[in-house]
Amino acid sequence: MHKPVTAQPKDVAAAASGLLAPDTTGMNFYRADQALTDLLRIHLPDTLFRHIEPHLDRLGELAGGRLDECARLADRHTPVLHQRDKFGRDIQWIEYHPAYRELENAAFGEFGIHALSIRKGIMGWPDKYPVVAKHAFTFLFNQAEFGMGCPINVTDGCAKLLANFGSDALKARYLDGLTSTDMSKLTQGGQFMTEKEGGSDVGALTTRAVQEGDHWRLTGEKWFCSNADAKVVMLLARPEGAGPGTRGVGLFLMPRFLDDGSQNHYRIVRLKDKLGTRSMASGEIKLEGAIAYAVGKLDRGFVQMAEMVNSSRLSNGVKSTALMRRAYHDAMTVAKNRVVFGNRIIDLPLGRRQMLKIMLPVEQALSVSLLTADALDRAEAGSQDAAALLRILAPTLKFRATRDARKVCGDALEMRGGIGYIEEFATPRLLRDAHLGSVWEGTGNIVAIDALRRAVGRHGAESALAADLHARLDDSASVPQAWRDNLRGFVDRAVGFAREVAGRSENEADARRATSLLYHVASAVALAWEAHRIHAMRGDARRLLMSRLVIDHRVVPSDPFRLTENATQAKIAALLLGDRVAPMSEVGELVLAA
Repeated sequence: MHKPVTAQPKDVAAAASGLLAPDTTGMNFYRADQALTDLLRIHLPDTLFRHIEPHLDRLGELAGGRLDECARLADRHTPVLHQRDKFGRDIQWIEYHPAYRELENAAFGEFGIHALSIRKGIMGWPDKYPVVAKHAFTFLFNQAEFGMGCPINVTDGCAKLLANFGSDALKARYLDGLTSTDMSKLTQGGQFMTEKEGGSDVGALTTRAVQEGDHWRLTGEKWFCSNADAKVVMLLARPEGAGPGTRGVGLFLMPRFLDDGSQNHYRIVRLKDKLGTRSMASGEIKLEGAIAYAVGKLDRGFVQMAEMVNSSRLSNGVKSTALMRRAYHDAMTVAKNRVVFGNRIIDLPLGRRQMLKIMLPVEQALSVSLLTADALDRAEAGSQDAAALLRILAPTLKFRATRDARKVCGDALEMRGGIGYIEEFATPRLLRDAHLGSVWEGTGNIVAIDALRRAVGRHGAESALAADLHARLDDSASVPQAWRDNLRGFVDRAVGFAREVAGRSENEADARRATSLLYHVASAVALAWEAHRIHAMRGDARRLLMSRLVIDHRVVPSDPFRLTENATQAKIAALLLGDRVAPMSEVGELVLAA
């Protein structure tokens, strides 16, 4: 199935003319990504992989073609809030460009990404899909359209919260619609959490809930509400008489429409004019006695919502990885087709070095994303060790991958030069969208503190990470022993440093660095483990070279006055940026060479 990627005729003509390098138009993003195929074969049962591969191939083709064009149009033609209908009634509605609706049909209808891990039978599979398989579709779809990743994610989150904590009556009323792939029956979800008084400080929220028979009335304001016209919303509010802080917060389900078909008692005050994800409507909401229903125990609202944070942060990390992969595809397309001063950019030493700097964070993020997804699958199956591993991997992935996406997308834009700054190409949109990841589900500071102070300091989750990474090294017998020993040392040092930072509040300023080190060392081990597994499958050990580059460039401090390019580095670059398969015998020598 994995055939060489060819450009469309118009792109070939442009490249041949020597004027402009082609872009990724017409590329099949699945077929162009051997690493994704390899890692899915490692993490998924063969029967499931063979079932989803044709669907991934279909999505890869759409993402590089029609869906990409729809994403460009939806980004240019943003949602419009209307306060009245054509008869003059005070009925709010949001107008979307037809291209956005086409994106919805693909995401929710054809592929059912929002429900893959909740509903059986989607795309002909008799069971629910594991999280690893689900996020393979997330990864491909978001290479075309990042904005809709939020409605997909919050609809998924609403369904999970309802399934886990809702009453039988609420589930019977709303769950089927939240997980439907029939667009005429689909009920998209929203999660309205952020308030002016507190984003990360959830305990400071001021939205109030007053009981009225079998339902509640909500008053207050929600400040940043994505998927603003969602038909079902999960949100937090403080029940009348409840105490302060997060312990006094309850979780509620709020429908957009009441039983008589009228709109519930809340208004979309305005839509946000955002830097990125412009295709998707985010708004400010004023609650004016809105009818809502309690979900779960009133004094457990924050805890229930927090259970979704790991899943949401994983999704965030996968989507940021998707942006980086798309940026890499674009940069590589330029590097291989743009001729300057008689040479292709990919054949020039500095061009090759920059491409490696773009490639490495992408592969790190893909590896850690699938490790985290696998941990979530095992945790949901009841593994306490996996739950602890997830507790540290999710914030670590979210912290580092989202920050790397900003730089990778910027560097890819620069690879195309001045025209990469022009909105007709995808690169400006990728860069704008990439900045969302760092502030969604907690800013960098908040997430780093969560990883260190809570996951490490409170829960001891670093022990599960250390055990997992050591076990992967034990399971990588074909990797040279000297390199495995080297990685073991870095694992122990990274974990030790994280414990030191978590142990004293005055060390908080080092939380970001400690979180980054955990991420880099975990990814270096994952890349080595993957190299062992892929080499056994098809004789290619090149991911081990990436393991070395992570240590060389992202862990070990470098001397700024020392020349870094030598024969070893040149061979590593040639292998990683080329198409030739390299056996472990060849790669093993390079990974240990000076």
